[in-house]
Amino acid sequence: MCNCFNLFQNSIKKKEILNIIEKINTPFWLYDIKMIYKKIKLLNNFDIIRFAQKACSNINILKLMKKKGVKIDAVSLGEIERAIQSGFSIKENDIVFTADIFDQETVDKITKFNIPVNIGSIDMLHQLGKISPNHDIWIRINPGFGHGHNKKTNTGGNNSKHGILYPKKILKIIKEYGFNVIGLHMHIGSGVNYEHLQKVCNSMLHQAYSLNIDISSISAGGGISVPYKDNENHVDINHYFSLWNKTRKKIENYFGHHVNLEIEPGRFLVAESGILICKIYTIKKTDKYTFILVDAGFNDLMRPILYGSYHKITILPQKNRNIDYSETKKVVIGGPLCEAGDIFTQNKNGNLEERDLPLVEIGDYLIFHNTGAYGASMSSIYNSRPLIPEILYENNSFKIIRKKQTIHDLLKLENSIIKI
Repeated sequence: MCNCFNLFQNSIKKKEILNIIEKINTPFWLYDIKMIYKKIKLLNNFDIIRFAQKACSNINILKLMKKKGVKIDAVSLGEIERAIQSGFSIKENDIVFTADIFDQETVDKITKFNIPVNIGSIDMLHQLGKISPNHDIWIRINPGFGHGHNKKTNTGGNNSKHGILYPKKILKIIKEYGFNVIGLHMHIGSGVNYEHLQKVCNSMLHQAYSLNIDISSISAGGGISVPYKDNENHVDINHYFSLWNKTRKKIENYFGHHVNLEIEPGRFLVAESGILICKIYTIKKTDKYTFILVDAGFNDLMRPILYGSYHKITILPQKNRNIDYSETKKVVIGGPLCEAGDIFTQNKNGNLEERDLPLVEIGDYLIFHNTGAYGASMSSIYNSRPLIPEILYENNSFKIIRKKQTIHDLLKLENSIIKI
């Protein structure tokens, strides 16, 4: 494990981080917009890049993505509202709503603004069709198999709640309500395995032929992985695109016209743009482990406790302290929550995993890398801990793009009792 200070290819310096800490204290999220732009550029061969907003939903980042031509995949009413507030158009196919159920408030919003829906269940077709016949839809197909870096991120096969397993069953319903089918969508989970990817491409081709609906688009879904560990490689995007492009061309030949190829990245665009910075408050030992406890908990960064996910952790020493990186110690890193599971270094089974860190002191800082995806967006207020600030590095300056939540903010929704 490398414990040297190296952020975003050295675009952000140690002194700058320490200056931020002096002004707002820890913990906080920090994003480098250049990294997001770099990732967007890598996907420019695709006709449409549709960001899976759930990965990082701050409206200030969404606004900057829009300037680069990115469109939005929303999975809730709140995400639709975020997209609209960020400037995405409801008239230019900027927003697609993806879900497996409708609640009334959401379906009312969708029909009012005629937002295309990526349909994940048969019941949704009836709900939408009765209110908004002839609506624009996608069909989210469950191909009968899945793949993911964790069983909780596998979104295909019989164990998955997502998508329609036998889409031929819905052809009659589509005709009944006069739906306009824009395209077919297929996503089997997070993490790229080229063998599985080829199976998805083959399944998309089969479904396009079998359903024989004259579509204008296909979606390759998302789940493009990023290297969380130093020994992991980046996905070969050119190879990824070529597999899908070959599939698209066959579908184009079948229908006799151009078919848009969409990609729906989430973590790929934002994971490597973000870090979580926290402070060491306690170093304590048991007979078996040395625990380093910091001021960020799983209410802030949930991925380690939810999936056993690995995040590279490096040390940022307090001012005027030199670190001997040649001398390390095995440690377990945890947070302040009143939960035994509030541990950042654990595997998918919940077992503790030690990391090698230089000899740290109370008052030093730790940096959790590649937290731009499913970091802030999955945060909670568990233990009545307010949401922490988000900071954006853009044009050589730092901007707070979400203020730290206060205890007053937490309590104000509970201070007014309303009789119903």
